[in-house]
Amino acid sequence: MTKCKGNPLSRRNFLTVGAAAGLGLSMSDMFRLQQAQAEIKEYDFIEAKAKSVIHIYLPGGAAQQELWDPKPYSPIEYRGEMKTVKTNTGEYFSESLPKTAGIADKLCVIRSMTHGEAAHERGTHNMFTGYRPSPALKFPSFGAVISHEYGPRKNLPPYVCVPNVPNEYAGTGYLSSSFAPFSLGADPASGGFKVRDLSLPGGVDESRFYRRRSALEAVNSYFAQKNQSDQVAAMDTFYERAYSLVSSPEAREAFNIDAEDAKLRDEYGRNTAGQRMLMARRLVQSGVRMVTLTYGGWDMHNQITNSIKRQVPEFDQAFSTLIRDLERQGILDETLVMVSSEFGRTPKINKDAGRDHWPKVFSVALAGGGLKKGYIHGASNATSSEPELDPVGPEDLATTMYHQLGIVADKELMAPGDRPIEIVDGGKVIKELLA
Repeated sequence: MTKCKGNPLSRRNFLTVGAAAGLGLSMSDMFRLQQAQAEIKEYDFIEAKAKSVIHIYLPGGAAQQELWDPKPYSPIEYRGEMKTVKTNTGEYFSESLPKTAGIADKLCVIRSMTHGEAAHERGTHNMFTGYRPSPALKFPSFGAVISHEYGPRKNLPPYVCVPNVPNEYAGTGYLSSSFAPFSLGADPASGGFKVRDLSLPGGVDESRFYRRRSALEAVNSYFAQKNQSDQVAAMDTFYERAYSLVSSPEAREAFNIDAEDAKLRDEYGRNTAGQRMLMARRLVQSGVRMVTLTYGGWDMHNQITNSIKRQVPEFDQAFSTLIRDLERQGILDETLVMVSSEFGRTPKINKDAGRDHWPKVFSVALAGGGLKKGYIHGASNATSSEPELDPVGPEDLATTMYHQLGIVADKELMAPGDRPIEIVDGGKVIKELLA
């Protein structure tokens, strides 16, 4: 077949355009159709390195200087009062993390996280979705996306929050509410801990339980025929998952933290940080795909040294034990652990001996999930005021996490109004982090 020089259209293409014109399509319409076809995305298969994620969130804005990125050679008004501890890799953490320093060879720390949102809500949105907030659209959290892409495993909810949904940005956004997290409803560290709605109500035996289920299925079927709304479909999904939990001894056992050895519970710490992280390990080992837990309050505008000394020891003990325990259980390499916060703290100590909000540079700690071990990525400058090397945005962190889970981050999901929205927009995989 010959083509006219200087014209990319073949005779067949001209005939196609002519036929299209007969259907009311102009030449420009035809070119737009061809361009649209060229832009249809094809998603390559990504082999998952991680099967689960434990997201440990430190709400309030954890100070990088007093945790992962001390500045011992800066003037005291920048470095603060705390000293450093040498890690088992030869790097330095704050002296607040002596136990974690002993497992640094299993960690991957990003010291060059950055974004531009100094308000708690907006920073939190960034670190739970990989997106900047938008007045036009609510974006889904990491857990909701993972739930959407993979669904339940072993009769367990794919996405669990410990003890409760930590903020409005940990929800489903524009996705169906059927991908919402399951919340424990109680703190695993509390006396008489019991997961909400996980057991049969008093006076309801197994036969009555199944009769109720049959009746509910009939009602749901009726409403589903009358109303195709997301709320009806989501409620049906919730009921099905609730029945799976209540009727499965294995699923119920996953939440039974009392089944853990007393010595191991002591090793984690009989406190909020310890028991929440132990519960997280128990859940991912049982089949939950993502566990999000929170610990402490890190908005330390005054007396930061005293606040760090009060709050970090529990975290240090629990986190170091979690990493060792995941490794002992043989699941560290398939479990991606992420410690994040909405932003960091100001380079300079303020007049109240604290630090204020600072999104320009902060740190995130990672472990497992097919990432490098004993690795520091990027750097902040001498006063921790901005990245000096390899800045990383929330979209890059999210894209890398999804990549390790085998999820294509620029895949488009459908938002209301049939709007295709990428899971993450503009992020890149941080290849230097990959093992």
